[in-house]
Amino acid sequence: MKYHTLGKTQLKVSEICLGTMTYGQQNTEAEAHQQLDYATANGVNFIDTAELYAVPPSAETYGLTEQYIGSWLKKSAKRNDVVLASKIAGPAEGWLPHIRDEATRRLDKANIELALNASLKRLQTDYLDCYQLHWPDRKTNYFGQLGYSHDASDQPIPIEETLYALKEQVDAGKIRTIGLSNETPWGVMEFIRLAEQLNLPRVVSVQNPYSLLNRTYEIGLAEISIRENAGLLAYSRVST
Repeated sequence: MKYHTLGKTQLKVSEICLGTMTYGQQNTEAEAHQQLDYATANGVNFIDTAELYAVPPSAETYGLTEQYIGSWLKKSAKRNDVVLASKIAGPAEGWLPHIRDEATRRLDKANIELALNASLKRLQTDYLDCYQLHWPDRKTNYFGQLGYSHDASDQPIPIEETLYALKEQVDAGKIRTIGLSNETPWGVMEFIRLAEQLNLPRVVSVQNPYSLLNRTYEIGLAEISIRENAGLLAYSRVST
């Protein structure tokens, strides 16, 4: 297994990261544990999840993925052997009414604290190695969608406010690093610019779609990942 350094940190992560969104939907708890055992036995030390999972999202399966990983961590006693990443869900009108308060689910201090503490409880750990924003707070194109359409009436949570809220959790020892997901080139650079300007946590990774059928990352984000040391955590999704 090959390993890479995560951003400008000392964390070494396996080239293959184990995605877990099927746990609780397509996979039972026992099957999830079997996959985790097999992956770690073969050198995978990087595990990615999200509060949103299992997928497709529903009230009945909400949080099950993290719960299954948590029960495995407790049983295996391998928390210190893995790099564990999870994600907070952002605003989504009419899509995820079962996640916190849909009307006020934003990437602000209150939601970050609630979501993070709930994830830590389900995962049975007191810290995450990487905490990611699953998608932007502002209205933009993400989840592989093409064709940006500007909404002048949009009033997103300011990125600096999100970063200050994440810094509180870093300072509290609940997060080691932060990452983005489903972000645009402008978004990634704005997070980096504000982090450097205000001495706030710096993005170490970007989890975006990238596959043989979706090469959009190569247009603007690939150069950012290399020059700014914020590596791609690729997942597969076709552009729409």
